[in-house]
Amino acid sequence: MDTETFVKRLDDRLRTDAYADLDASANGLQVAGPDEIDHAAFAVDAAIETAERAAEAGADALVAHHGLFWGEFERATGTIHDRLATFFEHDMALYVSHIPLDGHQELGNAAGVADALALDDREPFGTLGDEHIGQSGRAAGFSPDELRERLADECTPQNGVTALEFGPDEIEDVAIATGAAADWFGEAVEEGADAFVTGEGKQKLYHEAREAGVHVFLAGHYATETYGVRSLQSLVEEWGVETTFVDCPTGL
Repeated sequence: MDTETFVKRLDDRLRTDAYADLDASANGLQVAGPDEIDHAAFAVDAAIETAERAAEAGADALVAHHGLFWGEFERATGTIHDRLATFFEHDMALYVSHIPLDGHQELGNAAGVADALALDDREPFGTLGDEHIGQSGRAAGFSPDELRERLADECTPQNGVTALEFGPDEIEDVAIATGAAADWFGEAVEEGADAFVTGEGKQKLYHEAREAGVHVFLAGHYATETYGVRSLQSLVEEWGVETTFVDCPTGL
Protein backbone atom coordinates (compact mmCIF):
# COMPACT_ATOMS: atom_id res chain seq x y z
CA MET A 1 0.00 0.00 0.00
CA ASP A 2 1.37 3.44 -0.84
CA THR A 3 2.18 5.55 2.21
CA GLU A 4 -0.16 8.39 1.28
CA THR A 5 -3.13 6.01 1.18
CA PHE A 6 -2.05 4.34 4.42
CA VAL A 7 -1.89 7.68 6.25
CA LYS A 8 -5.14 9.00 4.77
CA ARG A 9 -7.06 5.88 5.73
CA LEU A 10 -5.86 6.09 9.33
CA ASP A 11 -6.49 9.83 9.54
CA ASP A 12 -10.01 9.41 8.20
CA ARG A 13 -10.91 6.47 10.44
CA LEU A 14 -9.47 8.12 13.56
CA ARG A 15 -10.85 11.59 12.75
CA THR A 16 -7.40 13.04 13.36
CA ASP A 17 -8.33 16.55 12.20
CA ALA A 18 -11.06 16.84 14.85
CA TYR A 19 -8.41 16.79 17.58
CA ALA A 20 -5.96 19.20 15.98
CA ASP A 21 -6.63 21.97 18.51
CA LEU A 22 -7.22 19.65 21.49
CA ASP A 23 -4.14 17.45 21.65
CA ALA A 24 -0.53 18.46 22.33
CA SER A 25 0.59 15.46 20.27
CA ALA A 26 1.37 16.02 16.61
CA ASN A 27 -1.00 13.30 15.43
CA GLY A 28 -0.70 11.73 12.02
CA LEU A 29 2.50 11.16 10.08
CA GLN A 30 5.37 12.39 12.25
CA VAL A 31 8.30 10.92 10.32
CA ALA A 32 8.30 10.31 6.59
CA GLY A 33 9.52 6.95 5.31
CA PRO A 34 9.33 4.85 2.17
CA ASP A 35 6.74 5.39 -0.54
CA GLU A 36 5.20 1.97 0.07
CA ILE A 37 4.18 0.29 3.31
CA ASP A 38 4.03 -3.48 3.06
CA HIS A 39 4.72 -4.17 6.73
CA ALA A 40 3.61 -2.03 9.68
CA ALA A 41 4.62 -2.43 13.32
CA PHE A 42 2.47 -1.24 16.24
CA ALA A 43 3.56 -0.10 19.69
CA VAL A 44 2.31 2.02 22.56
CA ASP A 45 5.45 4.19 22.62
CA ALA A 46 7.71 5.54 19.88
CA ALA A 47 11.17 5.08 21.39
CA ILE A 48 14.55 3.79 20.29
CA GLU A 49 13.79 0.28 21.55
CA THR A 50 10.42 -0.01 19.83
CA ALA A 51 11.74 1.53 16.60
CA GLU A 52 14.71 -0.83 16.50
CA ARG A 53 12.52 -3.85 17.15
CA ALA A 54 10.11 -2.71 14.44
CA ALA A 55 13.01 -2.35 12.01
CA GLU A 56 14.33 -5.80 12.94
CA ALA A 57 10.91 -7.21 12.09
CA GLY A 58 11.15 -5.61 8.64
CA ALA A 59 8.56 -2.89 9.18
CA ASP A 60 8.24 0.05 6.80
CA ALA A 61 6.30 2.04 9.40
CA LEU A 62 5.75 2.15 13.13
CA VAL A 63 2.28 3.13 14.35
CA ALA A 64 2.39 4.39 17.94
CA HIS A 65 0.10 5.92 20.54
CA HIS A 66 2.78 8.10 22.12
CA GLY A 67 4.88 9.81 19.48
CA LEU A 68 8.00 11.99 19.40
CA PHE A 69 6.56 15.49 19.10
CA TRP A 70 4.46 17.30 21.68
CA GLY A 71 3.71 20.97 21.24
CA GLU A 72 6.06 23.21 19.30
CA PHE A 73 9.13 21.46 17.85
CA GLU A 74 12.36 23.41 18.25
CA ARG A 75 15.52 21.28 18.02
CA ALA A 76 16.54 17.81 16.88
CA THR A 77 19.09 17.29 19.64
CA GLY A 78 19.68 14.80 22.43
CA THR A 79 17.07 12.08 22.78
CA ILE A 80 14.92 13.46 19.95
CA HIS A 81 17.91 13.29 17.59
CA ASP A 82 18.68 9.72 18.63
CA ARG A 83 15.11 8.60 18.20
CA LEU A 84 14.76 10.28 14.83
CA ALA A 85 18.07 8.79 13.71
CA THR A 86 16.67 5.30 14.21
CA PHE A 87 13.79 6.01 11.83
CA PHE A 88 16.07 7.67 9.26
CA GLU A 89 18.64 4.88 9.42
CA HIS A 90 16.02 2.26 8.58
CA ASP A 91 13.94 4.45 6.24
CA MET A 92 10.92 3.77 8.44
CA ALA A 93 7.87 6.02 8.81
CA LEU A 94 6.23 6.95 12.12
CA TYR A 95 2.48 7.43 12.40
CA VAL A 96 1.04 8.61 15.72
CA SER A 97 -2.46 8.72 17.19
CA HIS A 98 -2.75 9.94 20.77
CA ILE A 99 -6.10 11.30 22.00
CA PRO A 100 -7.91 10.37 18.75
CA LEU A 101 -7.07 6.77 19.60
CA ASP A 102 -7.94 7.16 23.29
CA GLY A 103 -11.41 8.40 22.51
CA HIS A 104 -12.40 6.40 19.43
CA GLN A 105 -15.62 4.66 20.37
CA GLU A 106 -14.85 1.47 18.43
CA LEU A 107 -11.07 1.23 18.05
CA GLY A 108 -9.94 3.21 21.06
CA ASN A 109 -8.22 2.32 24.30
CA ALA A 110 -11.24 2.94 26.51
CA ALA A 111 -13.44 0.98 24.11
CA GLY A 112 -11.01 -1.94 24.43
CA VAL A 113 -11.21 -1.87 28.21
CA ALA A 114 -15.02 -1.65 27.98
CA ASP A 115 -14.97 -4.72 25.72
CA ALA A 116 -12.86 -6.56 28.29
CA LEU A 117 -15.40 -5.70 30.99
CA ALA A 118 -18.35 -6.60 28.71
CA LEU A 119 -20.05 -3.26 29.35
CA ASP A 120 -23.43 -2.47 27.79
CA ASP A 121 -25.22 0.82 27.09
CA ARG A 122 -21.98 2.56 26.21
CA GLU A 123 -21.59 6.29 25.85
CA PRO A 124 -18.67 8.64 25.16
CA PHE A 125 -17.01 9.80 28.37
CA GLY A 126 -14.34 12.32 29.30
CA THR A 127 -15.14 15.63 27.67
CA LEU A 128 -12.32 17.43 25.87
CA GLY A 129 -13.63 20.37 23.89
CA ASP A 130 -16.24 18.93 21.57
CA GLU A 131 -14.69 15.46 21.71
CA HIS A 132 -14.19 12.70 24.28
CA ILE A 133 -11.25 10.71 25.57
CA GLY A 134 -13.01 7.67 27.00
CA GLN A 135 -16.14 5.59 27.31
CA SER A 136 -18.66 4.66 29.99
CA GLY A 137 -21.07 1.78 30.25
CA ARG A 138 -23.07 -0.56 32.45
CA ALA A 139 -21.73 -3.78 33.87
CA ALA A 140 -23.72 -6.88 34.75
CA GLY A 141 -22.61 -6.30 38.35
CA PHE A 142 -19.13 -6.65 39.81
CA SER A 143 -17.99 -6.72 43.38
CA PRO A 144 -14.88 -4.55 43.87
CA ASP A 145 -12.73 -7.70 44.06
CA GLU A 146 -14.28 -9.09 40.87
CA LEU A 147 -13.64 -5.88 38.93
CA ARG A 148 -10.07 -5.67 40.14
CA GLU A 149 -9.46 -9.30 39.17
CA ARG A 150 -11.06 -8.84 35.75
CA LEU A 151 -8.85 -5.82 35.04
CA ALA A 152 -5.78 -7.72 36.22
CA ASP A 153 -6.63 -10.65 33.95
CA GLU A 154 -7.54 -8.58 30.89
CA CYS A 155 -5.11 -5.65 31.06
CA THR A 156 -2.27 -7.67 32.62
CA PRO A 157 -0.44 -4.74 34.25
CA GLN A 158 3.03 -5.77 35.40
CA ASN A 159 2.52 -4.41 38.90
CA GLY A 160 -1.11 -5.37 39.33
CA VAL A 161 -4.19 -3.19 39.74
CA THR A 162 -4.36 -0.57 42.49
CA ALA A 163 -7.88 -0.21 43.87
CA LEU A 164 -9.28 2.61 45.97
CA GLU A 165 -12.40 0.89 47.26
CA PHE A 166 -14.67 3.66 48.44
CA GLY A 167 -17.79 2.90 46.41
CA PRO A 168 -20.82 0.58 46.62
CA ASP A 169 -20.66 -3.18 47.16
CA GLU A 170 -22.05 -3.78 43.66
CA ILE A 171 -20.52 -1.96 40.70
CA GLU A 172 -22.77 -1.34 37.71
CA ASP A 173 -21.91 2.03 36.17
CA VAL A 174 -18.29 2.28 35.06
CA ALA A 175 -16.43 5.23 33.52
CA ILE A 176 -13.16 4.60 31.68
CA ALA A 177 -10.42 6.98 30.61
CA THR A 178 -7.10 5.25 29.99
CA GLY A 179 -3.55 6.37 30.65
CA ALA A 180 -3.12 9.41 32.91
CA ALA A 181 -6.71 10.64 33.11
CA ALA A 182 -7.23 11.29 36.81
CA ASP A 183 -8.42 14.82 36.01
CA TRP A 184 -11.65 13.35 34.58
CA PHE A 185 -12.63 11.71 37.87
CA GLY A 186 -14.99 14.60 38.65
CA GLU A 187 -16.90 13.97 35.44
CA ALA A 188 -17.28 10.31 36.43
CA VAL A 189 -18.80 11.43 39.72
CA GLU A 190 -21.17 13.83 37.95
CA GLU A 191 -22.34 11.02 35.68
CA GLY A 192 -23.13 8.78 38.63
CA ALA A 193 -20.39 6.21 38.11
CA ASP A 194 -19.85 3.53 40.73
CA ALA A 195 -16.27 3.07 39.53
CA PHE A 196 -13.69 5.01 37.56
CA VAL A 197 -11.04 3.07 35.65
CA THR A 198 -7.84 4.70 34.43
CA GLY A 199 -4.17 3.87 34.08
CA GLU A 200 -2.39 5.87 36.74
CA GLY A 201 -3.45 8.23 39.48
CA LYS A 202 -2.57 11.42 41.30
CA GLN A 203 -2.24 11.92 45.06
CA LYS A 204 -5.45 13.96 45.23
CA LEU A 205 -7.46 11.11 43.72
CA TYR A 206 -7.47 9.18 47.01
CA HIS A 207 -9.34 11.86 48.90
CA GLU A 208 -11.58 12.76 45.95
CA ALA A 209 -12.67 9.12 45.64
CA ARG A 210 -13.20 8.69 49.35
CA GLU A 211 -15.26 11.85 49.67
CA ALA A 212 -17.35 11.02 46.58
CA GLY A 213 -17.96 7.38 47.54
CA VAL A 214 -16.69 6.08 44.18
CA HIS A 215 -14.27 3.26 43.48
CA VAL A 216 -11.09 3.98 41.51
CA PHE A 217 -9.09 1.29 39.71
CA LEU A 218 -5.60 2.05 38.39
CA ALA A 219 -4.79 -0.66 35.86
CA GLY A 220 -1.52 0.71 34.48
CA HIS A 221 -0.82 3.44 31.93
CA TYR A 222 0.86 1.09 29.47
CA ALA A 223 -1.50 -1.79 30.13
CA THR A 224 -4.67 0.21 29.48
CA GLU A 225 -3.26 1.69 26.28
CA THR A 226 -2.33 -1.42 24.33
CA TYR A 227 -5.92 -1.84 23.15
CA GLY A 228 -5.97 0.97 20.62
CA VAL A 229 -2.81 0.05 18.75
CA ARG A 230 -3.85 -3.60 18.71
CA SER A 231 -7.19 -2.58 17.19
CA LEU A 232 -5.35 -0.58 14.54
CA GLN A 233 -3.15 -3.59 13.88
CA SER A 234 -6.23 -5.71 13.16
CA LEU A 235 -7.65 -2.98 10.92
CA VAL A 236 -4.45 -2.64 8.91
CA GLU A 237 -4.24 -6.42 8.48
CA GLU A 238 -7.63 -6.21 6.78
CA TRP A 239 -6.01 -3.87 4.26
CA GLY A 240 -3.57 -6.61 3.27
CA VAL A 241 -0.56 -5.15 5.10
CA GLU A 242 1.69 -7.46 7.13
CA THR A 243 1.83 -6.43 10.79
CA THR A 244 3.88 -6.90 13.96
CA PHE A 245 3.04 -5.88 17.53
CA VAL A 246 6.02 -4.62 19.52
CA ASP A 247 5.24 -5.26 23.19
CA CYS A 248 7.41 -3.13 25.45
CA PRO A 249 5.78 -2.91 28.90
CA THR A 250 7.01 -0.14 31.17
CA GLY A 251 5.49 -1.36 34.42
CA LEU A 252 3.88 2.05 34.82
